[in-house]
Amino acid sequence: MTAITTRISRRLACTALLVAMLGACSSTAPTDRNDTPPVKSKADAQAWAQQITEHMARTAGIEIDPATVDALFTPCTGRNGETATDDRYILMYSVKSSVPRAQHPEVVRKVRDMLVGEGLTVNGYRESVDGRPDALVDAFHPSSRYSATAETSGRGDRVYLGITTPCLLPPPASVSPTSTS
Repeated sequence: MTAITTRISRRLACTALLVAMLGACSSTAPTDRNDTPPVKSKADAQAWAQQITEHMARTAGIEIDPATVDALFTPCTGRNGETATDDRYILMYSVKSSVPRAQHPEVVRKVRDMLVGEGLTVNGYRESVDGRPDALVDAFHPSSRYSATAETSGRGDRVYLGITTPCLLPPPASVSPTSTS
């Protein structure tokens, strides 16, 4: 197999994996704020976010530092600060990679192109601030309602990759029982 054929096969496999993962999430995505959120266990949501950030890193040609993985689960909060009693949550998942600062714009450009190709809408993009590399892409998936970010992190050589899910509902077996006292 030639190198080009191998690269094309690898990209098709990654795209198929991403479509399969998104399909599982988007097929149950609510169309109205009052609809029930998609059902996904926290473990499945974290595994999905990990796969997406790994796909972003492979696309950009960078390696994730496993010591920087951060998965934060927070309760869904309504417009007026209210929370439901069914343990619905949002996952904010992030990782970092060491990349020379001068390469940050190229890394973010590759991630942006991949995200757009996967159907996400870019909400924010930049390659520099005051003439220095300080790159950012922030994108949103319209049907699955998750966001993906790649950006320069801090003053050093770090690139941040992050995923934020929409409000998700754990499967019934993992919902904590309601107290009757």
